[in-house]
Amino acid sequence: MPERLCTIQTTQNGIAVLTIPGGRDASARGLLDSLHRQTGILAGKDDIKGLILVGSEGVFCGSPAACNTSHHEAAHLSSFGQSVLFDIEKIGKPCIAAIEGECSGLGLEVALACDFIIASQSASFGFPGIADGLIPFCGGSQRLTRLIGKSKAKELIYSGDLIDAAEAYRIGLINRLYPRSEALARAEVLLAHICTRSPNAIRIGGEVVNAGYDIDLHTACILERDAFALCFSSFDQREGMQAFLDKRQPQFKGE
Repeated sequence: MPERLCTIQTTQNGIAVLTIPGGRDASARGLLDSLHRQTGILAGKDDIKGLILVGSEGVFCGSPAACNTSHHEAAHLSSFGQSVLFDIEKIGKPCIAAIEGECSGLGLEVALACDFIIASQSASFGFPGIADGLIPFCGGSQRLTRLIGKSKAKELIYSGDLIDAAEAYRIGLINRLYPRSEALARAEVLLAHICTRSPNAIRIGGEVVNAGYDIDLHTACILERDAFALCFSSFDQREGMQAFLDKRQPQFKGE
C-alpha cells in the first residue's frame, strides 16, 4: 500500500490547512517524513500567516501500526520524530490543532506540539500504545505532563484509555470545545483573528513562552525583558503605536 501523504490547502487570508492522513495503517516514519517536508515548506512561505493541522477520515493521525524493529531503529525513529515536532514548535507562525474524532498515539503527540488544541464534542484523546508495550516517542509524555500535570499524564499513558472531549477540556488538554463538525471552521475564525496581530510579536512571544517554561522565574523574566525591548526595534511596534494614535487598523509586516 503506498504511503498517504500530508496535504496542504491555503485559504484566501493566508492560513494553511495541513491535513494529516488518518487510520492505523500508515507507518510512523512515512507520516513523520511527510509532516517534516510540508511544515518545512510552510515555514519558508512569507505569505502563510498561520497553520491549522487537521486529520482525515475522522482520525487525527491515529496510532501507527505495530511493527518489528530493533532497539537501534526505535531510538533513531524517536530522535527523528522529536526533531520534527520541535520544528513545529519553532515554526514561527501560530499553529492550531483542530480535532474531530479520535486523536491518539502519534496524532496526540503532533497535536501537543502545536501552540494549542481546539476540538469538537466528537473528539477523543489518548495514548493506547501501552497495550502493545509502548509509550509515546516524539516527546508526547513530556509535553502532556507539562500541560496537564504529572499524575494525569501517567493515568493516560498507563491506562491507554481514551478520554472524551469534555474531559480533555476539563483537565486543560484542549483550549476550546465546540459542537460536532465545527472544529475546523472555528479554528479558521480564531486563527484569522490571531493573524491580524503582529507576526513579529507573535513569534517573539511564542519563543519567550517556550524558552521560559522550564527555567526559574527570575531567569525567565529576564528573557521576557530582553524580548520586550527587542520589540521596540521592529517596524510592527512602530506601526502598531502609530495606528493606535491614528485610530486605524495597523498594517503589520512581520518586521
